[in-house]
Amino acid sequence: MRYELYYWPEIQGRGEFVRLALEEAGADYVDVARRRGGENKMFAFMQSARHKQLPFAPPFLKAGNLVIGQTTNILMFLGRRHGLAPSSEAGLLWAHQLELTIADFLVEIHDTHHPIGSGLYYEDQKRESKRRAQDFLKHRAPKFLGYFETVLARNKSGFLIGARLTTPDLSMFQIVEGLRYAFPRAMRRLERKHPRLVALHDRVAQRPRIKAYLQSEQRIPFNQMGIFRHYRELDG
Repeated sequence: MRYELYYWPEIQGRGEFVRLALEEAGADYVDVARRRGGENKMFAFMQSARHKQLPFAPPFLKAGNLVIGQTTNILMFLGRRHGLAPSSEAGLLWAHQLELTIADFLVEIHDTHHPIGSGLYYEDQKRESKRRAQDFLKHRAPKFLGYFETVLARNKSGFLIGARLTTPDLSMFQIVEGLRYAFPRAMRRLERKHPRLVALHDRVAQRPRIKAYLQSEQRIPFNQMGIFRHYRELDG
């Protein structure tokens, strides 16, 4: 089956978590909006009256007759289908729980540069962003990173769940990558307290398919339009 991934063509964003899973799985997929006329196709899909499974927003994945929206929902589907999730019900729910916690973390990361509203420019909320980023780096980032560090410490395999890689491992790799881009100075301090997360990041980066993907043109560079944005004044 060839999957169709629908997401914004110029940013990593939430779609990148799905791309990493597809790449690790060696899945056949097309990143629709990055092709000529693809963004128009994405909008047309979302506005079509033919689809009962109407997605709220990108990313969404078309798999045969299925249309699956929401990043965590897509990852649960791909994880089960491609061996990137535990086979037991308890394990699957645990993986999904971790992905939902990562989704909460992403909202807080995004809100460091858009604390007032997504429809406003960063320049319209710089003062509020500075206060939000200070609190995030002092309290929220250590809390989230510390939680995942603890999960790794209790599992002892080097992965978050069981003895092999699952989608939450890929997602935490992306979290560390993104935070390094957005807050390089702060992350140098934070990483010293979270060695297991750093080791997980490095382990994922060396997986053959992920390594090839990261070195390819398919990997969109971080920029000032995605969830992870670097503003020097916020990197406390």
